[in-house]
Amino acid sequence: MAAGKKLTKKTGKGHSPASHEIVPSLVPPALLGDLQSLIDATRVRVAVGINTEMVLLYWDIGERIRKEILKDERAAYGKQVVNTLSDQLVMQYGTGFTRTNLFNMIRFAEIFPDRSIIHSLSGQLSWTHFRNIIYIEDSLAREFYTEICRLELWSVRTLQAKIQGMLFERTALSKKPEELARKELAALRDEDRMTPDLVFKSPYFLDFLGLEDSFSEKDLENSILRELERFILELGTDFSFVARQKRITVDAEDYYIDLLFYHRKLRRLVVIDLKLGKFKAADKGQVELYLRWLDKYDRQLGEEPPIGLILCAGSSVGHVELLELETSSIRVAEYLTELPPREVLAQKLKSAVAIARERLAARTAGKAETVQKGQRHMTGKDE
Repeated sequence: MAAGKKLTKKTGKGHSPASHEIVPSLVPPALLGDLQSLIDATRVRVAVGINTEMVLLYWDIGERIRKEILKDERAAYGKQVVNTLSDQLVMQYGTGFTRTNLFNMIRFAEIFPDRSIIHSLSGQLSWTHFRNIIYIEDSLAREFYTEICRLELWSVRTLQAKIQGMLFERTALSKKPEELARKELAALRDEDRMTPDLVFKSPYFLDFLGLEDSFSEKDLENSILRELERFILELGTDFSFVARQKRITVDAEDYYIDLLFYHRKLRRLVVIDLKLGKFKAADKGQVELYLRWLDKYDRQLGEEPPIGLILCAGSSVGHVELLELETSSIRVAEYLTELPPREVLAQKLKSAVAIARERLAARTAGKAETVQKGQRHMTGKDE
């Protein structure tokens, strides 16, 4: 053999994994796509199944401890037993059963006493979702976050942001009497029926727009469009952008709609009219014109009538009440370009909810008294 020449061992083609080459053209694209979809769908089902079983396990543990050890009371003895139980479970099963987590499970079973409801919710909500929800003190707010989170498939981070941003306290629903609010939430839970009072809120937080102290309506509109994704997140996940400055013509006169959106669950167009100052009565007439034009010329088959949202820098409660906009197709909401401290905002929202409920109760009582007087007059019993 000649010097310097190396001997090489021949190997059969394809016998070594390193020498294997993938030839995409040999795989039918349809087959590959179908198999990928099958694998992905199965992985999702497995993940959902695991989540459901884990959530139900935590509920079962919480319910068993609550009934057998705590006897619905957190006595010192009961706490001591939970601590010991936690030590034993952690030794065998790991940190998922710490004292804190066991008390989370107990709270879970207390707040959601119906296991069947947990079973249905566990397809969309994880244990971390539930852990954030169960410590909301207001039962109405708790039910609101549970149902909206389920319907809109919020991530845990989104849920936390919505709770921190006091979404419930800003909705029209929070200002209704509890009985009416619960009826709307029941319809949402049982029929997935979304209403404007669940969708619209006030105030809207627009601090992310970065507007200076002095700005025009055009600046506000341009800033919203630049930050459209974040604006839609503040509006709600089912909003889709349709147009800006949409031109409509009535009697050869042109009008321009600031922003036009579509809401999937409500199945209707949403007009957003931007105002720098407080709401004025004339604003209602302007938006009514937009809504009537859209209803006549732009509304598609199967859609509900359009609805309007007037975003103002300041609220005008008296105007809104006299014009009875709360029961109309127009909503008026305040926006904030700078957020006050959370404690100040919370107090402001709490006061607004209390005032709105008092006014609604007084108006309802007044209408009932009017009806009774009319009935007495018709029966000749009027004094």
